[in-house]
Formats: sequence, structure tokens, C-alpha cells
Amino acid sequence: MSPAAFPPVRAGLCHDWLTGMRGGERVLELLCDAWPDAPIFTLIHSPGSVSDRIASHPVHTTPLQRVPGIFENYRNFLPIMPLMVRAWKPPADLEVLVSTSHCVAKSIRVGPDTRHICYCFTPMRYAWLFHEEYFPHPVKRALLKPVLAALRAWDRRTAARVDRFVAISEHVRERIERFYGRECDVVYPPADTGYFHPVDEEREDYDFIISALVPYKKVDLAVRAYTRSGHPLKVMGSGSGLTALRAIAGPNIEFLGRQPDDVLRHHYQHCRFLIFPGEEDYGIVPVEAMACGTPVIAYRRGGATETVAEHISGLFFDEQTEDSLLAAVETAVAHPWDRRAIRARAEQFDLDNFITGLARIITA
Repeated sequence: MSPAAFPPVRAGLCHDWLTGMRGGERVLELLCDAWPDAPIFTLIHSPGSVSDRIASHPVHTTPLQRVPGIFENYRNFLPIMPLMVRAWKPPADLEVLVSTSHCVAKSIRVGPDTRHICYCFTPMRYAWLFHEEYFPHPVKRALLKPVLAALRAWDRRTAARVDRFVAISEHVRERIERFYGRECDVVYPPADTGYFHPVDEEREDYDFIISALVPYKKVDLAVRAYTRSGHPLKVMGSGSGLTALRAIAGPNIEFLGRQPDDVLRHHYQHCRFLIFPGEEDYGIVPVEAMACGTPVIAYRRGGATETVAEHISGLFFDEQTEDSLLAAVETAVAHPWDRRAIRARAEQFDLDNFITGLARIITA
């Protein structure tokens, strides 16, 4: 199904920031295809960081765009981001504005004749969740306590600017109801099951992680576990935690850095298992791996519990400990996996399901 299946309305788009191509930007890209003339409102736009399908749209930023070094340090400006959203002035004649939000995008003000639909990746994670992971230094965390309380109050208050929330998972839907007191729909983000597919080639004897290398992703758990077991593990991705991960990694751990999609697909197709050690709001990575016929070993929390079918497309471990993860790997080695059944599970989260679900909400 093509993004052209979305209704032909005068639409605008709002996204927190444009600094790279991750899962959220893949969703934005599809919305850009649906409405080729839609203006995009965002805090900052780093030139060359997103696809031409996004960058070809009129992009409206905020005064943060002019701050020296902003693209490397924008997260330090979290306390003033609520002030920056006042710079967004969407046209009054828009029929629909779709915000794709995990921070402040859902707080954009629209005119009285514009319907605001928020496709919510999560309520503001920095303010509500994972404080120790994002702010590990206890002194800094204590100093930020009143700032985060103010952010939570603002975030809850500005949820009223949204006409209809759409969550990326049941896990996120529960957060929206708990933090904002709002009901919402669930439409799972799409995996490109056409691009990610199995190949009739031998699997290699290594396991695989693709992740941003930041603390809350818990890549360190897998690195410690595999260093202990001695089995090869390839880690793809970049981030502030790379130096610390290298320091604890044994010689069987290979860091691949950031790689293009064709290299990512190759590893999905040829690894033994995908390891998914963190708690994610949804997690497109397990679905892409399953589309390639690869079983997933995931922590039993968050979005992975909605996408991975236990004993069919993967296994779960119940505690974020080395022992729990290694026990799940040992069980997975002995399990008879059916690659076609794994692939079939991934197809339940494909592009057609995403477009059908979101288009139904936009036209409701």
C-alpha cells in the first residue's frame, strides 16, 4: 500500500528535531511522502542529517537553530525547549497537523480549524522516566529535580493541545493514559518487510545488536554477558557510551560503528540471534530482524513483548542480568526455529497495517 492512501488534505507536520535518521524519522518520511507540500515544524534541523524525502519540504525551525554547537549539544537545552515551541506558527488553513513526538512536538499550537493528531513515540522520556539513565550523576540529578517537575507539569498541561493521540504500542498507550489522562489509539510503526527479508544462505556463528550506544539501551549488559561466555557478538551503532563499552569488552566483541542499511540487513540475515537487552517503547529493530527470519532474544518488558511471539519468533529473559540473558541464549540454541514462522510474525507489523490504521484515524 502506498502513502498516497492517506487522505488528500492540507496537512502540516511537526517533529521534535531533525538530526539523524532513526525510527521516528522513518515514520516522518512516510508522512512526507503522503503530503509532499506539507510544512515541517521542528526545533532544529542539521543540514544533511535526514533524507531528501524530508529535507525537500519547507522546514521551519526555532531560535535554537542559531545557537553555536547546537547540533551536538541540543539535549542540554531541554529546560528551554518549551519556550522555543512558541516560535512555531503553522498556517491557519491547515486541515490536519500530525505531530510525531517524543519530547515537545505534541505541544505545537494550531488554529481552531486544524485537527491536531499526535503520533506519540512516548511522553517526554527525559521528564517522566529513566532519570538515573539520562542523568547518572546524583548531584546533577538533584539540581535538575525542580526543572523536571516543571517540565512534567508543562507536558501534562500541553497535552490538551492534541485532539487525538495515537500511540506506537500498548506500552506507550498506558503511559499516555497515566501521565496525560488521555485515551488513545494504537498503530504500530511499520517495518519495511520488503527490504528486510530472508536469504537462502548459511547463518554465521555470531549474535548481533544494533542500537544507539547510550546507557538506557543496556548494551553494556550484553557486552558483559558475551565477554563472559566468549561467544562472538557484533555491535552496530554509535553513541556516547562507546568508550565505556570498549573498556569492558573482551576480544570476542566487535564494534561496527554506524553502517548503511544494506550492511544492517546483511547482519540481520546472517547472524544467529538478535539480542535486544533494553526496555523500549516499541522497538522496530526486533521486527526488522524477524522479517529476515532471525529469532530475537529480548528483555521481557516494553514494546518487544507485543512484537516478539515467544517460542515462535524469539525468547525473553526476565531479569536484566548476565545470568538471565545467557540462560535465554542457551535455551534458544536448542530451540527448533522455523524461519518462515518468524517472517510471518514480522509481516503483521508491515507498512500496509500502519497506513491503514493511521489513515482511518485521520479520516475519522
